[in-house]
Amino acid sequence: MSLIEDTLVWLGDRAHYRGVDGVPHRLFEHLWISGAAVGLAAVVALPLAVWLGHTRRFARLGNAVISLSNASRAVPVFAVLVLFAATPIGFGNRATVFALTLFAVPPLLTNSFVGVRGVDADVVEAARGNGMSGAQVLRRVELPLALPLVAAGFRTAAVQVVATATLAAYVGGGGLGRFIADGFGRADPAQTAAGGVLVAALAVLVEVSLAVVQHSLTKGPREV
Repeated sequence: MSLIEDTLVWLGDRAHYRGVDGVPHRLFEHLWISGAAVGLAAVVALPLAVWLGHTRRFARLGNAVISLSNASRAVPVFAVLVLFAATPIGFGNRATVFALTLFAVPPLLTNSFVGVRGVDADVVEAARGNGMSGAQVLRRVELPLALPLVAAGFRTAAVQVVATATLAAYVGGGGLGRFIADGFGRADPAQTAAGGVLVAALAVLVEVSLAVVQHSLTKGPREV
């Protein structure tokens, strides 16, 4: 049989959907790793980005933080995982979550900062002229107008993390990447290909789902 046929046979085998090595369990691990990383990145990036964007007097500081964050994209995630091996974090799922958190921060930080910072100054001044406090301006004016860009950054970060979480399998972790790593180890092309199909399908599903959510929120400005 061809590789495509072998891969379809592998995916259709019920034995591959049972136990801790089955597709459902590995899918849960993959989603947990990805969700934890994006969640931690949001906790770190969003408050900082919103504060820097809202406090316009620190525009230079904001630009410096964004530049530093974007520069960190040049550091490979796998290199960060290797560095963690020399720390108490070690390898495995926990190390992968921390590494992917660093990977997810730049798009969240950049889009959120640009979204809030890019709100028309006249609109902000008009809101202040109507007696709104700084917090009210942020909550009622800046955040709603910045929401499309914030959502785009979240979508980008989530899709990138889901795709990159495959690396967890190469540092003693779990997730769908285990099928790829184990397939290579066993010289089983069908399993390797099936793992790639599963990761790609999940990434596409996340992309489409978040695109629908983003569209439902608003048709505002596009991602930077």
